[in-house]
Amino acid sequence: MTRRKKDPLRPLTEDEQQALTRLSRSRTAPATQVTPAKALLAVAEGADYQAAARAVGRRSGDAVARLVSRFNAEGLDALRPRHGGGHPVRYDQQARERIVREAQRTPTPQADGTAAWSLATLRKVLRAAPDGLPTVSTYTLWQVLHEAGSSYQRSRSWCPTGQAVRKRKAGAVVVTDPDAQAKKS
Repeated sequence: MTRRKKDPLRPLTEDEQQALTRLSRSRTAPATQVTPAKALLAVAEGADYQAAARAVGRRSGDAVARLVSRFNAEGLDALRPRHGGGHPVRYDQQARERIVREAQRTPTPQADGTAAWSLATLRKVLRAAPDGLPTVSTYTLWQVLHEAGSSYQRSRSWCPTGQAVRKRKAGAVVVTDPDAQAKKS
């Protein structure tokens, strides 16, 4: 006889049932989302936590119990991947947006000491700003700018990936690569 469940799975709504079913059958979704969806469906069909864990190739029924508790509280957001270890996330979304805004701004030689951003000059400006980021590194800047879809161009500037300025007889034209997203993946 198993113990009584402290936090049993709440009844699923029709939308949640459909989303979990679609996700559990997906061949393109990440396995970190497919496996919990299958476990939740097994529990919804009446399986205990240990049986649901074994049905998806896991050993721990306790992990399924934690997943059920998180699903009861958060809904389908419980299936989204979280920070999986390592150093804690230091720069939140607001700080990342601050970095991107600063990189998109045209530097002034008098105030910034440069006419084009490099990672080192961008780091210097962000560290010195009163609302800046005093411990930001060039690697963090590079990572945030690449996540935002920018890359360092031959013109010594950070530009959105997939866009280029081309000289034409009528003047400069911004050309966009239609396959930019496919090439990034």
